[in-house]
Amino acid sequence: MSNEVEDYQQFVKKIYSKTGIDLSLYKEVQMKRRLTSLRNKREYASFALYYNALIKDQELLREFLDKVTINVSEFYRNGSRWKILQEKIIPNLIANKKKIKIWSAACSTGEEPYTLAMVANQFFDLNQIEIIATDIDSNVLARAKQGLYNERALQEVPADIKKKYFTQEGTSFKVDEKLKECIKFKKHNLLADTYPKDFDLIVCRNVLIYFTEDAKSKIYHNFNQALVSDGVFFVGSTEQIFNPEKYGFKVLDTFFYQKSNF
Repeated sequence: MSNEVEDYQQFVKKIYSKTGIDLSLYKEVQMKRRLTSLRNKREYASFALYYNALIKDQELLREFLDKVTINVSEFYRNGSRWKILQEKIIPNLIANKKKIKIWSAACSTGEEPYTLAMVANQFFDLNQIEIIATDIDSNVLARAKQGLYNERALQEVPADIKKKYFTQEGTSFKVDEKLKECIKFKKHNLLADTYPKDFDLIVCRNVLIYFTEDAKSKIYHNFNQALVSDGVFFVGSTEQIFNPEKYGFKVLDTFFYQKSNF
């Protein structure tokens, strides 16, 4: 084994011990490339030296976690899918229901759960909407709770929705406090923690692509078990599940999978 390979593998073990994040469950080529670039940017010659710096410098550790947890988000990201969710998926999902329970997994800085709340509010009063929004990164959860966003994050938000749910504060836009009340933000590790239960809809988009096939398989099974009968799982536009029946799902629409009841 080369020194370079050993250096990275030791780094992976130490990071798991320190943070609970198992880098070995991410696709190695992509993750190693991303982290090598970050390490070199900070001018550390090895992962051993980089790790020693990380444990002493909170800012450096925060930067590392941001890079690992891939925090890219905006409201109504991939708008055509949200249209399908609002016009087709939710109306079928909520037949004879007086409330809805949703999980926004790997929610990053909060744009997704707030979008879900705005969409669900077209069908339910806010006090009938329960949204759990989780992420592995405490820093992005803190930003999500603030509910303060720049204009770029809102570029896909329809004008009437923007007017209804946001208040401009200088160059930023603040989410309506009443919208916040139906969302609970919590720290959660998809690869290690127990999954909450009884969701009508689970949304996990644009993060699963970074995991190994074994890790994804485990996550798919766990999400399936977290859904109610006929519940729906909504994935990102690069994350199509090619054998959904293997995990207890059937295709409902492109990127939407319904729990099968065999």
